[in-house]
Parts: sequence; structure tokens; C-alpha cells
Amino acid sequence: MSDAKALYLDLLKRALTNLIYQDRGLIEGETRPFDLRRRGEGEDWPEHAHTMIGIKRLDALHFCVEDVLDRGVPGDFIETGVWRGGACIFMRGVLKVRGVTDRIVWLADSFQGLPPPDVARYPQDAGLDFSHRKELAIPLEEVQENFRRYGLLDEQVQFLKGWFHDTLPGAPVERLAVLRLDGDLYQSTMDALTSLYPKLERGGYAIVDDYSIDACRQAVGDYRARHGISEEIVPIDWSGVLWRKESGRTA
Repeated sequence: MSDAKALYLDLLKRALTNLIYQDRGLIEGETRPFDLRRRGEGEDWPEHAHTMIGIKRLDALHFCVEDVLDRGVPGDFIETGVWRGGACIFMRGVLKVRGVTDRIVWLADSFQGLPPPDVARYPQDAGLDFSHRKELAIPLEEVQENFRRYGLLDEQVQFLKGWFHDTLPGAPVERLAVLRLDGDLYQSTMDALTSLYPKLERGGYAIVDDYSIDACRQAVGDYRARHGISEEIVPIDWSGVLWRKESGRTA
């Protein structure tokens, strides 16, 4: 990759995380001044930045996307739970820089925040009610506008609006090279894995943003145990993990 392209992607990360203007962040319900360490670790909910995953998880996503492209792993990219769209904007930026025109970046989200936990069916989600957090409810139109601001909204960006259990089972996604989960809850994580992991190609990456949440971690563990998935789970930072799929579909 040329120095100019590498510089563009680095600048894109800095813009998406707002290291440029250094906005305030919400931490444990309190708005606090910008903190470089917290933003790097993805420990705050930024006031204006387009992603809350932090630099370390954004760097890990960058590695995964570049790696599957370098190795020719077929398939699209998807994120389940997109907030303001920043991680997907970055994935589309990588495709743009590399001139890749035959892959789609999919954004799956309710675009109205998280659902109330269905504790009757998923008792693992007891105590995890984020449905009242208005700062997590980003409308579809706002996410699309964020893509436009970076000049990256086109036919290679597709949206799946609705609750995961409604949209993902019949989603027109055939093959995946990168699967990024950011649903917090046991149900959201299990719904995404059940519908999408079988479509992840061998050599592709599964990335879990909320592994620090007990319910999410349990969903990952239950799904992996049920399907005999033994690939090593690699930590990214205090919350995110990933693994490379080594069995199943053939790339």
C-alpha cells in the first residue's frame, strides 16, 4: 500500500474516533472531558465521534479486513449493531482505497437502540436493559448521512433495518469474510451467530465487541460449544476479541 493510502486510512481512523477535535465522552452516565487513553481503549461513548470502539478495536478490524483481502478470502463484511456507523465506514474506506468493487459492507441494526431483554426466553440477559438509552438509538438516516460526509455511501453499502431475529435469518448475504458482532445481549449475539456464522468463509474473521459482558461472552461460548468451534479466541483489548475461522466453509 502506498504511503498516501496508508495516511488516508490513518486519518480516517482519527476522524472516526474524533482524535482530531477530541470531543467529550460519556463514562458511567457522566459526561467527561476527552481522555486519549479511554478513547484508545473504547471506554467512553463519544459525544460526536462516529464510532465508540476505540483505536485498538479499529486497528484490529483494519488488520482483519486487509488480511482477508490479501489472502483472497471471499465474501462481504457485516457488522451487527452499528451505532453511528463508524466501523462500517472504515471497512468501506479500505475497499475504496484498494479499488475493491465486488464486496458489500452490510449494516444490521434496529436503528432505534437495543430491545428490552426477553428474560423469559433468555434469562442470561437479566439486568441488561439498555432500551432506555437514547444515545444508542441512531436513526438510519443519520448513519447514511455519516457515510455521505466521508464520500462513502454507494451501492456497496447495504442496510438491514430491524431486530436481528427478524432481519438476519433471511438476509440476502451469501458469503462473509468478516463478521463483526456488537449486540451486547445474549439474544442479540446468539441471533447473529446463528444466522451469520455458517456464512463465514474459512479463513475469515469473527470479531466480538462486547466479550467483556457476561451475557455476550456466554452466548459466544454456548454457540462455539454447540458447534464444536475450537479456534483460539484472541483478545484485542479489555472488551473485544476475535478468532479466525479454520473449519467449515471452504474459501
